[in-house]
Amino acid sequence: MSPMQSMWRPITACVFTLWLLATPARAQVTAPPPLVEVGHALPDVIMSGLNGPNRPLSSYRGRPLIINVWASWCGPCRNEAASLERLARSDAGSPYTVIGISNDDERSAAMQWLRHSRATISHYLDSGPRWTLEHMLGASTIPVTVFVDAEGRVVARFRGAREWDSAESIQLIKRAYAGRSRPSSTR
Repeated sequence: MSPMQSMWRPITACVFTLWLLATPARAQVTAPPPLVEVGHALPDVIMSGLNGPNRPLSSYRGRPLIINVWASWCGPCRNEAASLERLARSDAGSPYTVIGISNDDERSAAMQWLRHSRATISHYLDSGPRWTLEHMLGASTIPVTVFVDAEGRVVARFRGAREWDSAESIQLIKRAYAGRSRPSSTR
């Protein structure tokens, strides 16, 4: 081996080592969680607070939970927001905790809508690249509202907007939690 060749080996090894050190580690992208079917428990995740602190989903156990998935750009979502607020404040809604999950790409867009709507219920932001809550809750289309029992199991899932404080919706909620009506998907 010539002296020139023997000199290039350590230089090449050094350059390669520096390149490896300078290249950021590629985060392994894991598949999003699957849809949690009716009757199964939601896994615990930390939710990113929009109008309050971050909070684990499991902290809502012990009381029935109504989760509404929305986005600021979604007209039907915006139309039903006030009825969810009224439900949360009403006697009929008092047995339940009502929360919102935004799947807006930008936190600022969700925050702007919350300020505009004067939201008082707790809202959280689901974010990419995994969109964990969107996948777990089955929010491939929005709005979607998911009823969760006090033990964290999905009781029902409803697609589309509705007036959640209407007499019809209140009866729907009562039947779902009573176990007499457990649709997996309804308009």
